[in-house]
Amino acid sequence: MVNTRTSSLFFLFSALAISPSSGYFVINDPQLGTQWSNGQDNLATWEKGVLDGIPYFDIEMARLSQDGLTYVASNVPATTSSLNIHLQDVPPGDDYFLVFLNSTAGIMHSTSKRFTILSSSSPTSSSSSTTTPPPLPNPNPNAPTVTISGSPNPTQPFATTFAAVGNVGVSDRRIGGGGVGWGLGGVVVMGVMSGLCAVW
Repeated sequence: MVNTRTSSLFFLFSALAISPSSGYFVINDPQLGTQWSNGQDNLATWEKGVLDGIPYFDIEMARLSQDGLTYVASNVPATTSSLNIHLQDVPPGDDYFLVFLNSTAGIMHSTSKRFTILSSSSPTSSSSSTTTPPPLPNPNPNAPTVTISGSPNPTQPFATTFAAVGNVGVSDRRIGGGGVGWGLGGVVVMGVMSGLCAVW
């Protein structure tokens, strides 16, 4: 006789194996040690998969040492691969990172490496540092520019909202392009099948 626990685990792992995983999504800039400056355009770049079911995404900026988020851009088209972020009076710190996500469904796609924001009067590198920060990429003249200002404030709206993407239904936005719905459905079906095998 087959152990019911073994068959349950088999069906659970089978369901997880057939459920889709999140696609390829890598934030190239900012890198670890990158220094962004207030009063300047700072470039964020990324690469993402083509057939991952993500037609658009949102960008937020967060700090590790303080509560709060800065909502940078909403509905960023998946066809873009860079964004210029102009900083105005953003508090300096060495604990910032970017989060790329679907804020409606709460699905995180990727996070950047930790980076620094300097005040507009600070030099971009210090002579006492033993490591040299990575060179700043020049702003992309073909990329959109978003201006964010002030301290992180989760009650503020997104600094920029891009136009809606065509041929994407509301339901796709809610469940992350359909992949999450299929994945959860597969787990539920496999769980029911596991229960039936245990009773049988």
